[in-house]
Amino acid sequence: MDAVVSGRDSLLVLPTGGGKSLCFQAPALVRDGLALVISPLISLMKDQVDTLVANGVPAAYLNSAMTTEQRNGVMAGLRERRFRLLYVAPERIAGEAGGWVSWLKSTCDLRFVAIDEAHCISHWGHDFRPEYRQLGALRASMPEVSFHAFTATATARVREDIVNQLGLNDALTLVGSFDRPNLLYRVLPRASLKTQVLQVLDRHRGEAGIIYCPTRREVDDLAEWLKDENYRVRPYHAGLSDEERHANQDAFLNETVDIVVATVAFGMGIDRSDVRFVIHAGGPQSLEHYQQEAGRAGRDGLEAECVLIVSSADFLRWREILNKNGELTEARQSLLRDMERYAASVGCRHKRLVSYFGERYTKDDCGACDYCLGELETVEDPVTLARKILSAVARVGQRFGAAHVGQILRGHASENIRTRGHDTLTVFGLLRESSVDEIRGYIDQLIAHGLLQQSGDQYPVLQLSAQGAAVLRDPATAGVLSLARQRKPEKGRAPRRSRVEAESWEGVDRALFEELRALRLRVARERGVPPYVIFHDTTLRELARIKPTSIETLRHVYGVGARKAEELGEAVLAVISGAAVPSPP
Repeated sequence: MDAVVSGRDSLLVLPTGGGKSLCFQAPALVRDGLALVISPLISLMKDQVDTLVANGVPAAYLNSAMTTEQRNGVMAGLRERRFRLLYVAPERIAGEAGGWVSWLKSTCDLRFVAIDEAHCISHWGHDFRPEYRQLGALRASMPEVSFHAFTATATARVREDIVNQLGLNDALTLVGSFDRPNLLYRVLPRASLKTQVLQVLDRHRGEAGIIYCPTRREVDDLAEWLKDENYRVRPYHAGLSDEERHANQDAFLNETVDIVVATVAFGMGIDRSDVRFVIHAGGPQSLEHYQQEAGRAGRDGLEAECVLIVSSADFLRWREILNKNGELTEARQSLLRDMERYAASVGCRHKRLVSYFGERYTKDDCGACDYCLGELETVEDPVTLARKILSAVARVGQRFGAAHVGQILRGHASENIRTRGHDTLTVFGLLRESSVDEIRGYIDQLIAHGLLQQSGDQYPVLQLSAQGAAVLRDPATAGVLSLARQRKPEKGRAPRRSRVEAESWEGVDRALFEELRALRLRVARERGVPPYVIFHDTTLRELARIKPTSIETLRHVYGVGARKAEELGEAVLAVISGAAVPSPP
């Protein structure tokens, strides 16, 4: 904020929900003139402007979805200098940078430019957009206007590229912690996907969540099935019409539905703060993608669950898609390998994520991942287990897939296995005590560790890598190897709660919290805005914890303030006291 106010270029990296928007919104209110905010999505602009306007901040946006009358109204407001912030898309800047931006500078007293989702400017970023690349020319044309880049996910290489491509001068670079301690991370080897999804949804009945699928078809199929299971759900992907996409997104933001099943086209900058879970029904392309998408959960700082349901086939499919599109560069290969290794890792998930972005993690127990909560157990002799699986792959001539190899190791004498004589192999039944899902999990981990590999055919087969062949010949070449499996739940014992969940509900009257949620929803419906614009869940929990009895004490509750206390105070206090609720203005 100091850099923005003083006019010094800057680059800020903070995780999703960390307060990036505030860092350019607040300075826009204390500086004279106009702040131009470049934002990649129409929905993101609308969300942020709606919230700003609801809090009394003069802000506006210009985009292609507006009518001529709406655009003219904004242009008139700009001429009259009624706005402090103006949101636009990078395409508008790229197409009209010369005359239009010069007009903003002279007519509206343009003072600084804020570039949101700035990783899109970098070829090394996970979401590169050519229109962002052209913003460097805009910077060169206005050396006296300060530029400020904001992103949630940027490695050191991406940060350097952002600074260079934008031409930032003597930029102050600040990198906050990449850790989101309120997020509970779990990784599940894919077994029965629908069963695994339902297990997560059962923990979050009536709560908001996002389910990411790799393809449009998978989105439609899963959304339709969940609808049949009586969940309030909508699909979202680029194959839907603009009207349907916007309607589905608005339904989610306005709490008409609880769940959106989507491709990665959904969610960048979504402002709904009370997303309590994010499920990935397939492996993302990179850890940057995963950090960004999972980070849409728990933006209010309260507990949220992030579940990655994954198999090695996900990464094989990404390689085939990228190769078909001519995009399988060494950089993309490296990103996929990093994601694959994370999914197969045995250790603290928080530590693995922040270490990837170059941050040191000092906690011994995060209290918020499957490993630290004791949901995984490591195999006592991983090298011997690995050699049994490698041997099975070798014995069948490296010509069969994971399902066939798994059946052999389990000792399942199917007709297919008997016909080929594979029931007579010495490896037949070596892992008889392990389940199908357990063996498949081990195979995926060995692929991620580079001991096994899959062909790129339509029906991929398992093959030994050079490293895997070496381990089969000599176990000493394995080095440090860890393999893990899901720990079987103990009968009658509830799973350990995450540290943040236990702390955030302490002293909260849950019944009162639900009553306040109902009031918030009613007010939001009357005003035609998303409920989070009225109050965040953080505020409702605090109200249900301290139970204020006067307008004065209400004003000092986090997220209320003088304006909302005046407008909504009587209604809130009535709910808390159990009296009849008056209609708020």
